[in-house]
Amino acid sequence: MGRPTTKAELLQASAMKYQEMNALISSMTEKELTTSFDFTKMKSKTQAHWGRDKNLRDILIHLYEWHQLLLNWVAANKKGENKTFLPAPYNWRTYGDMNMEFWKRHQDTKLEEAKAMLEQSHGEAMALAESFTDRELFEKGVYPWVGGSTLGSYFVANMSSHYDWAIQKLKAHRKNCKE
Repeated sequence: MGRPTTKAELLQASAMKYQEMNALISSMTEKELTTSFDFTKMKSKTQAHWGRDKNLRDILIHLYEWHQLLLNWVAANKKGENKTFLPAPYNWRTYGDMNMEFWKRHQDTKLEEAKAMLEQSHGEAMALAESFTDRELFEKGVYPWVGGSTLGSYFVANMSSHYDWAIQKLKAHRKNCKE
C-alpha cells in the first residue's frame, strides 16, 4: 500500500501498521526484550534516533509523545488558538532536541505503562482522524493552520509511517540479537 491519500486508506494503514507493530512486539523473545538496543555496528544506522532509543519502552514513548503533539495541535487550532505543531522553542531543524527531551522525561516510565499510554493515544488519534472528512484531511488549504500541507499528512506521519519506523527499528534490533 502506498502513502494514504483518503480517510479510508489513512485509517486502514494506521490500524494495519499498529497491529503489525504489536504482533512483532508480542513475538519478541525475552532476550530481545531485555537486551539494550545497540546499532553502532550497523553502518547505515547513522540518524540520531538509532543512538537515542535503548529499548522497546523508548520507542513506544516516542510514538506516544508524537501522538500527543498531533492531538494537542489539532485540538488547540480547532478551538481557534494559533498553535504550531512543534512546541517552542523547537522547529523542524531542532526537533531532535525535542525527541531527546521526550526520551529523558520517560526514563522512569515502565514498559507496561508505556504500552498502555500508546494504546490510549493510538485510539484517540484514530478517533480524531475518523472525525474529519476526506476533504478536511486531504485537500490543501482547508485549515490555514496546517500551512502548505494537508491535515491528513500529519496523521499519516504520526501514525502509519511512524509505526513503520518502529517496526523497522525493532526488526533491526531483533537481527542484532541473533548475531
